[in-house]
Amino acid sequence: MAGQGPGDVTQLLLEWRDGDRESLDKLMPLVYAELHLIAGRFLRRERPGHTLQSTALVHEAFLRLVDQTRTDWRSRAHFFGVAATIIRNILVDHARARQAAKRGGPMPALSLDEAVAFPSSRDFELIAVDDALLSLSRFDPQQSRIVELRFFAGLSIEETAEVLQISPSTVKRDWILAKTWIFQTLSNAGSNA
Repeated sequence: MAGQGPGDVTQLLLEWRDGDRESLDKLMPLVYAELHLIAGRFLRRERPGHTLQSTALVHEAFLRLVDQTRTDWRSRAHFFGVAATIIRNILVDHARARQAAKRGGPMPALSLDEAVAFPSSRDFELIAVDDALLSLSRFDPQQSRIVELRFFAGLSIEETAEVLQISPSTVKRDWILAKTWIFQTLSNAGSNA
């Protein structure tokens, strides 16, 4: 919507947090398009003929977001940070269900387009990235969260810093370290398969 910016989203989130249900109705059109872009970005990385459509993913994510009654919404970036976690969970759950349906069939080979970047090809393996993020979170939760916010929500360095309440330079440094660590983890997993 023209004239509506991050401040409007933040204000509506605060009103919603304070119990104003009308603000949720106003919030939906402001965040829907961005959630759809996030969902579309991830689904383009999936195999052709993926059974989960971006509209269904956005609706499921929004339903789960609406259910977040205990979240103390702070800003637009915080909202999309929570949305990133929810979208990641939906996609990983879907991927795991698909793998289970194959009755233990072998996992596809992993491939990366660039050495220190995340893959964008169709053979991208969401489950492997999720497993790597879970491993990373055991020894560096902040780096894991940075990857989730940057990769799954598409937040900028500045927005990620705002959500995590750290400096942009810390986000940049940890982003590079985390990508390198995940690349090495995925490469090792691929060579051990």
